Amino acid sequence: MSRLLRASVLFLALASCGGGNNSAPRNLDDACEILRQRPTYYRALKATERKWGVPVHVQMATIYQESKFIGNARTPHRYALGVIPMGRQSSAYGYSQALDGTWEEYQRDQRRFGARRDRMSDASDFMGWYMDQSSQKLGISKADAQSQYLAYHEGRKGFANQTYRNKPWLMDVASAIGQRSQTYANQLAMCRR
Repeated sequence: MSRLLRASVLFLALASCGGGNNSAPRNLDDACEILRQRPTYYRALKATERKWGVPVHVQMATIYQESKFIGNARTPHRYALGVIPMGRQSSAYGYSQALDGTWEEYQRDQRRFGARRDRMSDASDFMGWYMDQSSQKLGISKADAQSQYLAYHEGRKGFANQTYRNKPWLMDVASAIGQRSQTYANQLAMCRR
């Protein structure tokens, strides 16, 4: 086998192993374990906290709900007549489940045209940017995971119009996010010791 062919085979084998980490951490109920398994997550989440003021535990609780920490998460397919695929439910993608239009707005506003939704550092920065704007425009505390999630899910206009009030299931989800955020905050305080 020629050197070029061997080098090409080796390169392809290494490249196939070097893809993004799109699997979820093992124990999603333990913030310390998540960050031990994925130290790059902690660096990304802390950078977002420093830049935008959104606490790590709020980001983690939202990412848990949106993607379960799976980098290439997508919404389910829609089906006509129960069997004919009609595309996905929305364009939401990645850790933050950002919609195409909102992601493009973020890229333009922050001049981050190379940012990717399946890269934790970019997804957490997007989340910080979005929650910072929700705080400025709607007066939502950056530490209020429940209200931040409602604005994140419904959009700022929907939050201002209280569209979530007609969605009891969404109110339950937001409440669970608030509880998870507090659990993560307590765990993070313990694991830093």
